[in-house]
Formats: sequence, structure tokens, C-alpha cells
Amino acid sequence: MKVIYVTGISGFVGLNLLRTLGKKFEIRGISRHPVGIDNCISYEDFFMTGNGEEYGLVHLAGKAHDLKKVSTEKEYFEANYSLTKKLYDKFLSDDSCKCFIFLSSVKAVTDVVNDILFEDEAYHPTTAYGKSKMMAEKYIMDNSPSGKSVYILRPCMIHGPGNKGNLNLLFSFANHGIPYLLAAFENKRSFLSIDNLLFVIEQLLLRSIPSGIYNVADDDAFSTNEIIKLMAESLNRKIQLIKVPRVFIDLVAKVGDKINLPLNTERLGKLTENFIVSNWKLKFALNSELPISTKEGLLKTFDSFKKIS
Repeated sequence: MKVIYVTGISGFVGLNLLRTLGKKFEIRGISRHPVGIDNCISYEDFFMTGNGEEYGLVHLAGKAHDLKKVSTEKEYFEANYSLTKKLYDKFLSDDSCKCFIFLSSVKAVTDVVNDILFEDEAYHPTTAYGKSKMMAEKYIMDNSPSGKSVYILRPCMIHGPGNKGNLNLLFSFANHGIPYLLAAFENKRSFLSIDNLLFVIEQLLLRSIPSGIYNVADDDAFSTNEIIKLMAESLNRKIQLIKVPRVFIDLVAKVGDKINLPLNTERLGKLTENFIVSNWKLKFALNSELPISTKEGLLKTFDSFKKIS
């Protein structure tokens, strides 16, 4: 199986997958707007392919969680459930398609982790984003084919060169010497280097790994305070960690909800929540360690931030 179709080819994960796996596979993108993207076709054309060469399908496309809260529930379910269902139905009906990899999310299961998140945790998402991913997962698991490989990957916070998100915002503050004011919050959360995610996808495409649901996370969980210290190490400077009372920070975040400050309640939660994800099942199935450590991956990401700051 040398041909791999990839949805979301122009996104962060898709572009990195193209650069990395393009050396071993013939990558063909699928996009709503394929014009201007090399070796890319429309969804309409893809649904007409089949009964020819064997291929795999990596489904990365979807609607990400919207911090600005301007998206409707319908948009989430159309992008994350309806499109996934249509692609999966194509996979089921096409004998040429041998492997289906769906990039879901840990948020398909829950928005709050009290201990450690394992794959057998009962579903209880609270957001439209999480519920739409959950519905897609359930549809896939309720329609498992024989003789084909099906993987649902649940990544935690993905980061790497070219990535935009909360780590970029934190790094920008650190780079400008702004003290970190949330040091009173003690937390631990898992991260996922893009290098480790691509390694996992490559192994699933190359090897005979049991089908199923797999959490994807780096080995170690870090607190946000530890992340700030790593940023300071990357920048070769000292960054003050100040323990502003939590009640005051909570108040500022609520104000941020109303007047669009950089800090709002949702962003505060992402920066200070506990969210530890187990990768034990995945590593056992692969019978392999991940290629880079949590610290190595984070430092690589921070080094890339320096080049664009």
C-alpha cells in the first residue's frame, strides 16, 4: 500500500505529514478547494475513485475547537461527524481502501480529567466539538469491517514548528520578558510533539497493528510552570513566576469573556487544567518507544517560535 489519501492536507498536521511521509508514500490530498495544492483532488472526485490500486485513507480534516465561540453546533457536526461518516462509508464500500485512520481528540471523551485518561473512559464530552468527535468515533466503532485496518487516534495538545495556539501566546509573553502571573495554579498536562504523532501514523500505515482506539501523547506530563521554565531555557533568560491570587485571576478571566482580553475563562482553563493522557496502550501495540521525549519536542517547538518572533 503505497498510495495514501489525506484529508486536511493543507493544515498543520497535514503539511507536516506530507513533508515526512511523502518520502515513503505517494501522498494525495483531498480538499474542498484543491486548486493550487499539488497532487490534490476534490472530495467529489475522491468519492468517485475505487476498484483500482490499494490505498489508505488518513482523515485529518475537521473543525477545531473555537476559543472565540463564534461557530455553531451545526458546523461542528457537519465537519466532524457528517464528513467522517461519508468518508468512512466510502472506506467500507471500496475494496481498494485497506486502512482508515481518523484523527479524533481526547476531547471526544471528556473535557475534564481528574486522574489519568485511558481509552476505556466512558464518553462524557460537554462541548459541541467533543460531542461531534464522539459521534464520529461511535459510528466507526459500530461499523467495524473485517480484513481491513481501522484506527481512531485521540491526540492531546499537538505542537511543533508552524503550530499556532496557546503555547505561541505563552512564548510571546516570555519572549518579551513579561512575568508569568499564573504560577499559583498547580497542574499537570500531557502534550504531543508533531514528530511523535507522525511516527505513530507512519507505523500504523507500514505495520500490522491491531485496529482500535489509541490515545496519542508524549511520555511525560508537564505543569504550565515547568513549560515557562523550559521557555526560559530556550530563550536563555530568566522569567519571573508570580503567584497572583487565583481568585483575582479568575475575575480577570471572566472580564476577558466580556471584552475580549487575551485571557478568558476558556484559555485560563487550557493553561491551568490537569489533563494527563496515558499512551500505554499505543506503545504496547507498537512495541516501541516514541522517537523524542516530551522535553525535546517542546524545546524544538520553542526554537521554531524564536525564528518567527
